[in-house]
Amino acid sequence: MRSKYTTLQISVHWLVFLLVVMAYCAMELRGFAPRSDRPLFNAIHFTCGISVLVLMVARLLVRVRYPAPPIVPKPHPAMTGVSHLVHTLIYLLFICLPVLGCLAVYYRGMEWHAFGLTMPFRPEADEDVEFALKSWHGVLANTGYFLVAIHAGGALFHHYFIKDNTLLRMMPNKGKRP
Repeated sequence: MRSKYTTLQISVHWLVFLLVVMAYCAMELRGFAPRSDRPLFNAIHFTCGISVLVLMVARLLVRVRYPAPPIVPKPHPAMTGVSHLVHTLIYLLFICLPVLGCLAVYYRGMEWHAFGLTMPFRPEADEDVEFALKSWHGVLANTGYFLVAIHAGGALFHHYFIKDNTLLRMMPNKGKRP
């Protein structure tokens, strides 16, 4: 049995991480940019968000084919349950966030861009639907900060305190814990 995730799983995990960081940074930093640059920040945000959606669906499909390698030594069942809950919430979050975001800009009824392309938009704006979708998108995005912190904190806790292979299973290098 494998002791690490596959190279594909590791690559997609870290690519999603980078895209999530870029998407969050684009929104957090756009207020510091001149108004004329804001469409660029939005396009970066949209492009990263849609990419995350595609990659998270791909990750789910790959996960079905290649299940998680075992954690050694085996953790307490409660710890495993919390881990599964956090992972499920992260998958749901990073699938729902881009869907809500795309729907919000669609209902805005104005031209928007991702991947350098003009994306579909509603001919007539529906501000009520747009506002509701945007509100949920914002709540979930803020929740993402906490989920990612719990996820990363859990991996570091396992590595430094429990001293198991949780973190090492997702690291790109071939090194093993001494």
